Amino acid sequence: MHIEKIKNKGQARLFSNNYLEFLTKTHPLVIWCLYLPIILWLPYYSVYSLSLPTESTIIFFIAGGFFWTLTEYVLHRFVFHHHPKTFTGKKINYLLHGNHHEYPRDKQRLFMPPLPSLLIASTFIIFFRLIIGKYAYAFFPGFMLGYLVYASMHYAIHAWKPPFKWMKSLWINHHLHHYKHESKGFGVSSTLWDHVFGTMFDVKKEKAD
Repeated sequence: MHIEKIKNKGQARLFSNNYLEFLTKTHPLVIWCLYLPIILWLPYYSVYSLSLPTESTIIFFIAGGFFWTLTEYVLHRFVFHHHPKTFTGKKINYLLHGNHHEYPRDKQRLFMPPLPSLLIASTFIIFFRLIIGKYAYAFFPGFMLGYLVYASMHYAIHAWKPPFKWMKSLWINHHLHHYKHESKGFGVSSTLWDHVFGTMFDVKKEKAD
């Protein structure tokens, strides 16, 4: 990914078709309203319909949230920041993430829009079902809650100042990722995996633009 100039106002035009362009935008509340009922219902379904032990349901729910933090890191580093060589590859990369780096303050594209979000979420739950069977219905809602926390953090970082002093390092880390070195700082909701894999900024020494 190579962005010639970062623009702190405006937004990219991704499709000439107005309907397709509309589908690339969303509001955080739309995504929360889409997934929150699923996140609340699936643990209930796991216990009362699938007869999973309550303790196991809680453990798998928490594990799903933790697994999201690794997924967030891997997707951001190796998918969104993949450097394709072909024109088509570069176009796809720009649609997925490049437009966000060019227009980081475009609030309408800080959450994945509903249609692609549902397609990706469906792929994940099918994958989890194949790997861990019926425990996927306890694991998946924790995973998706992790996603919602991540996406909300991402929105907040680009839209507002940190509400608490202890959160400031997350803000600095992500702004440094955008404005200084896009090859570091891939964690948004957590910097755990940046520390593990050596891609963490030294936020005490660096200064965000």
